[in-house]
Amino acid sequence: MTLPLAIDLSSVTSQTFVVGVVVVAGIYALVALGLQLNVGYTGISNFGAAAFMAIGAYTMGILVVKVGISFWLAFPLAVLAAILFGLLIGLPSLRLRADYFAIATLAMAEVVRLFAQNARSLTGGNQGLFCDLAGSINDFLANLGWSGTSSGSGLASWNGPNNLFPLLIVVWISVVLVALGLIYITRSPWGRVLRAVREDEDAARALGKNALSYKLQSLAIAGAIGAIAGMFYAIELTTIHPLDFQPLFTFFAFGVLILGGLTSYWGVPLAAILLMAIIEGTRYVDLGLSEPRVAALRFALVGLILILLMALRPQGMFGKREEMVLGE
Repeated sequence: MTLPLAIDLSSVTSQTFVVGVVVVAGIYALVALGLQLNVGYTGISNFGAAAFMAIGAYTMGILVVKVGISFWLAFPLAVLAAILFGLLIGLPSLRLRADYFAIATLAMAEVVRLFAQNARSLTGGNQGLFCDLAGSINDFLANLGWSGTSSGSGLASWNGPNNLFPLLIVVWISVVLVALGLIYITRSPWGRVLRAVREDEDAARALGKNALSYKLQSLAIAGAIGAIAGMFYAIELTTIHPLDFQPLFTFFAFGVLILGGLTSYWGVPLAAILLMAIIEGTRYVDLGLSEPRVAALRFALVGLILILLMALRPQGMFGKREEMVLGE
C-alpha cells in the first residue's frame, strides 16, 4: 500500500505563511535566548519560561485594557513584574538541587497558567483577554519614518492575515539586540563567574562568589526576556488565553536551544526559524491521514530530529562540544 504524498507549495511559499512563521520563530528565539543564559551559561534548568511569558502578556494586557494606561508605559512595567516574579520564585527554589529546581519551575508555570484561567474578573479566564495592540507597533515604526506602515501601503491594517510585517520587524530587531546584549554581558567578568558557577558551584563559592546571587540575576534577566516574548506573542494573537502558555511552549523553546547549540546565541535564531518551518510547513503535506494523526506525526518528526541530533551532534548545530564537557 502506497501512502499518498502531496505538498501544497503555493501555501508554503505564500507571504502569509512566511511572515507568520518568521514572527513566531522570533518569539521562540527570544524565549530560547533567555534559556541559553540559564542553561548554557549558568547551568540552571529553567522549565518555567511559559510563566514569564504569561506574566508579561497578562500584565501588559491588564494595565492597558483594565487600567487604561499607555502601552509604552505598560511594556516596561510588565518586564519589571516578570523580573520581580523571577526573584520571588528563585529565592527559595534555586537552593534546590538541579533536577528539583526544574520540577519546581515547571510547577510554577502551571500555577501561573491555572491562576490566569480561574481569575476571570482579572484575566478573562477561558474566554481570554482581548488585547489588540498591534497599532502601537505600527505607530512606533511610522514615527521612525518607515513608510511601510503608512496608510495605503497594504501593511497599515492589522486585521488581515498578510499584515504581520511590522511586528516581524520589531520582533527581530529585539532578537538581534537581546543576542548582542547577552553576548556582551557573558563575555564580561560577570559572565565568567556564571561559567564558574555552571562548572563547579562549590569552587565558585570558595573564591568568594555568591552563587545564589548570580543565579538569581541570570533567572531575572531570562524572565525579562521571556516577558518581552510573551508581550509580542499577545500582540500577534490579539487575545491572551491561558492555553497559549502551556508547558509545550517551554519544551519547544528547549527544542530550539538544543537544535541551535548550547552557548551559541546566534545559533538560536537560526534554529528557531528551522524548527518553526518544519512544524508549520508539515501542515501542508498531504499524507492521506486524518488531522489528529497528521498533528501527532508532525510532533513525532520534531522529536525524531532532536533524537538524531543528540545522538550524532549533541552540541547542536552551532554549539561547541567543549562547552558540554567543561565540568568533566
